[in-house]
Amino acid sequence: MITSPANARLRLVRRLASRRGRERLGLFACEGEDLVQAALAAGLEPVAALVDVERPALGELLPQALTVEPALLADVSALGHPPRVIAIFRRSDLPRPDPQAPRPTGLALWRVGDPGNVGTLLRAADALGPASFALSDGCADPTGPKALRASAGAIFRVPVGAFADTPGRRIALVARGGTPLSALAWEDGVTFLLGSEREGLPQDVAAACDERATIPQAAGAESLNVAMAGTIALYEARRRPTNERGPA
Repeated sequence: MITSPANARLRLVRRLASRRGRERLGLFACEGEDLVQAALAAGLEPVAALVDVERPALGELLPQALTVEPALLADVSALGHPPRVIAIFRRSDLPRPDPQAPRPTGLALWRVGDPGNVGTLLRAADALGPASFALSDGCADPTGPKALRASAGAIFRVPVGAFADTPGRRIALVARGGTPLSALAWEDGVTFLLGSEREGLPQDVAAACDERATIPQAAGAESLNVAMAGTIALYEARRRPTNERGPA
């Protein structure tokens, strides 16, 4: 049992609390039974695992786990309540896009810095997919603690690619002035581009898209949260009958 805060495994979890540590080591820490269970169900193999000695969790699935005093586990946790389990996984084991696979409708995020929004959009892509998903430089790290929790395990099922590799017909989702979302000519392989929470998409990025689309809003409303807008776009794509879509 781990009883010292200087233990190497606990120090590793602390290092992975920062994006710099995760990128440098190629690892990330996953907290809580539901998230760890989702990672294991997706086939990820933990590099290390820690469980609360007083409340063993997933013991049968994590035979290599070390037990830890609960106060020490709580001390390294990013959760508001002490976790029962923390597992460390390789970032390289997360799913990546297959360039040979069919290209589904998807989302590409431009400098979306809020980890909660990134995680929520991953969850939407999982629930309303299959959907492609891409991030630009400057986006929140999807393996950070807040993004992981917001994704509810979707990070282990949705391939995440680079913004520059966005496939298919590109549609800029803008607050005003675009084609109403319901009036778009739909086809498989559409990718919706969404901008940062404050500025939205830069003009040059939007101008390089094939079309602009807007979600109609009530008079006087300023804008939708980026996670809401992306979710609505995916839902609209999903609900369209196949015969309303053009060729892939």
